[in-house]
Amino acid sequence: MTHTVLVTGGTSGIGRAIAAAFAADGAEVFVTGRGPETVGQAAKELGVHGVVCDGTDAGQVASLAARFDTLDVLVNAAGGLTRPPAEGASLDEVLAVWQANLAQNLISAVLTTAAVQDRFTDGASVISIGSIGAERGGGAYGASKAALAAWNATLSAGLAPRGVTCNVISAGYIAGTNFFQGKMTDERHQALVEETHDKRPGAVEDIAATAHFLASPGARHITGQTLHVNGGAYTTR
Repeated sequence: MTHTVLVTGGTSGIGRAIAAAFAADGAEVFVTGRGPETVGQAAKELGVHGVVCDGTDAGQVASLAARFDTLDVLVNAAGGLTRPPAEGASLDEVLAVWQANLAQNLISAVLTTAAVQDRFTDGASVISIGSIGAERGGGAYGASKAALAAWNATLSAGLAPRGVTCNVISAGYIAGTNFFQGKMTDERHQALVEETHDKRPGAVEDIAATAHFLASPGARHITGQTLHVNGGAYTTR
């Protein structure tokens, strides 16, 4: 039987790699993003379905959910980094940064999962993409990812009796994505690599392989967890 997989934020970076892994396994994959051109291009290149959807908009999320009769895997990969406010920023500016980080990295996952949870099959999986920043001084971004993990624990308690697993993959430094918005320097890259035990940056394929495993029959007793995929960097501070 062909599995149905939904990957939010599946047009680039980690989300795209996860979508590609499931598509290569023969799943019917849907990817979402906010830009029509980006979504269309990714869908064509990956051979998957593309849906324009802003995961922070309840109406758009409801329309997305209506596309599915059943769903086997949900990957909450949508998110991003909103830069911290400048020194001396107004309270309104501080509020905007925090609200943006929470909306992108937490609320989008909460809304999407709530919208589709009645469609989960027995044996379904919810996989949310977290960050090492949740434990490593990540500011508003890290706080939003820490909240994601806390929410996941409650989600698991509610869905596990239905045979649905819920886990977070806490990614360390992943090279080759647009997460750092062009601001990664050679010095910063090397410092992040040196923090790892295996002395290499993470790759999107590392996270994709972990997501694929968490949705497999071999991971059915793993739920409510945060899995750290960072080459050992989390243990070095």
